[in-house]
Amino acid sequence: MSHASRDPEPNDWSQIIEPSSETAITHAVPEAVVHLRTALAAGAPWRHAIIEAIGRWTMPEETYEGRNYRYLLQGEAFDWLLLAERLCADVDGAIPGAIPSDEKEKFLFNGQIPDTMDEDQFRDYLGPSKYRAYMNFRYGVVLEEALQLTSEEEVRKRHLSRSLPDNEELTEQAFNRLYGKPRSELLEEFQKATRKDRRRNLTLSDLNEFTYWLHKRRINLWDPARVASDTRKAIRRLEQLEQRRNERRRSSQPNAAG
Repeated sequence: MSHASRDPEPNDWSQIIEPSSETAITHAVPEAVVHLRTALAAGAPWRHAIIEAIGRWTMPEETYEGRNYRYLLQGEAFDWLLLAERLCADVDGAIPGAIPSDEKEKFLFNGQIPDTMDEDQFRDYLGPSKYRAYMNFRYGVVLEEALQLTSEEEVRKRHLSRSLPDNEELTEQAFNRLYGKPRSELLEEFQKATRKDRRRNLTLSDLNEFTYWLHKRRINLWDPARVASDTRKAIRRLEQLEQRRNERRRSSQPNAAG
């Protein structure tokens, strides 16, 4: 039995990657925001309401209150925390006090899925297309930054073991090990490839896009065995960083015993 083709779900990125009319875009953005406000007004847990609104979002970027937000990098990597930050800002203005400021700061700073939600639930909220883009961001930006940190630490450790002074060139060397060229040269190539104006300062989204661009370069540059080894190294380093952050968070909480 044949089935009629259905419209894309609200969380399907195909709506924003394929050409769409200005009217469709105009109506898509408020729908996610209105849904969020309605959910909060009905008493829904705010973290779940935010994630649900993220699943309904369809704009790859926008200008909101004078700031440009780019959520989808190179059409592939989804910065979900940036969108969460923008939605929290909307709630703060529309429904003051709906999200406690201390809880919001922890949520945005930790950069992790809420404790009350597992990975499967998170994937269901986002939908398949957006979840794939989220994983691209996690591997291509979050893990890539952890790998860069590890590489720089290794270069600095070897450098200092020879009683040589610390200097900014160590970052250049670390990037040369990972990507075959110093960071300054790579940044210039990136700006040319993406046609970015080199006269203006890079935004956080620009830097994340640069990191994702480097991630793709590294995968194409080295053999699969080295890529896999570097990925494992980055995962270990990220786990160490998250463990330390969790330990600091637990130590800062008041002792509930007694």
